[in-house]
Amino acid sequence: MRVVHVVTAFPRYAGDPITPWLVELVRRQRAAGIDASVLAPSYRGGPADEGFAIPVRRFRYAPAGLETLTHDETVPDRLRRRPAYGALLPGYLAGGTRAAAALGRSGVDVAHVHWPMPHVLMGAAMRRASGGRTALVCSYYSVEINWVRRRLPALVPFLRWSVRTADAVTAISHATAEAVRDLESLPVAVVPYGAALEDDGAGISRPAFAGGDPLRLLFVGRLVERKGVEVLVRALAKLRAEKPATLTVIGEGKWAGRIRAEVSRLDLDEMVRFTGHVSADRLAAEYEAADILVLPAVVDSKGDTEGLGVVILEGLRFERPVVASEVGGVVDIVREGESGWLVPPGDADALAARLLEVAANPERAREVAARGRTMAGETFSWPRILAATRKVYELAMERRGRRP
Repeated sequence: MRVVHVVTAFPRYAGDPITPWLVELVRRQRAAGIDASVLAPSYRGGPADEGFAIPVRRFRYAPAGLETLTHDETVPDRLRRRPAYGALLPGYLAGGTRAAAALGRSGVDVAHVHWPMPHVLMGAAMRRASGGRTALVCSYYSVEINWVRRRLPALVPFLRWSVRTADAVTAISHATAEAVRDLESLPVAVVPYGAALEDDGAGISRPAFAGGDPLRLLFVGRLVERKGVEVLVRALAKLRAEKPATLTVIGEGKWAGRIRAEVSRLDLDEMVRFTGHVSADRLAAEYEAADILVLPAVVDSKGDTEGLGVVILEGLRFERPVVASEVGGVVDIVREGESGWLVPPGDADALAARLLEVAANPERAREVAARGRTMAGETFSWPRILAATRKVYELAMERRGRRP
């Protein structure tokens, strides 16, 4: 089976934090006998193969110095911040559809389109160029649906068409699947990310709450509006009157300045540590040093929120107690009192209270985290994700009249 993943962005170098789960998915598909490759936009004219042992075709869409529509931040954020980037869209679509058509003529069984707004056009071009033999699978991650509905309602008919024209449709979470079904009442398979870290049965070298005070809080993720890190900062300010605590913030993003400003405004500079992007080894060490992983996600001004919350899976692999917002796809992972704890999004008071509650009973917190690790290993394991994805491919091929 030959599969081409059509994506907005693909890592540019080893250690690039962009979509590591996608790299792992393609690697594992290839190991399982699927001839999987990637079609992605170029970034500043960069090379097609960055040493991932994965075939990557980068389509060009502008002079090298202008190829910056993707990778550094999401396309919706970039267009909102600087509408002039919209001038790159015609070249982007033309370059992508040309490359997709060439692949379609070479013989592709499945075009797996991630973020179908607007990449479904590339998948459709691949299918058309193949004489209708290529099956089209569209995977939705919530951001494209929320973006169009909130900011570009005139394009809702196109979004509906993207669902109808696909031979099979997947969503990252049950919340996203419901949003897709609101567009078109069609079957949607829920296929989440694979677990971010391999569960090899290794023990945890430092249990949560093993070091006494201060309480060590950890946030990991892009520093963007929907992550709600400033809510966590305000919760820390409320928490300090009751319990000594520190916060480590791992990640980079355009919201960093606002978060730092909030830290300074609340006189928390000595309690909050910003690390920026870190290596995999350093990240593992930070998880093991933490007592509680916090994902204070909110619904942002675009109407976007967490499609799943893959960082929670990482935290559970290290048996870190998790406190997260009850929003979006987070609830597919965090079950209240079973695999973690949920709080209302944007409520710093509730978040501070819940952090104190979890910290007050370390033994209970460790039990919940251990159950969460088991659940994550069962529900989000790579074998399960690979099997579910292959099943979607086979269904799509059958709808094209093809034998998988």
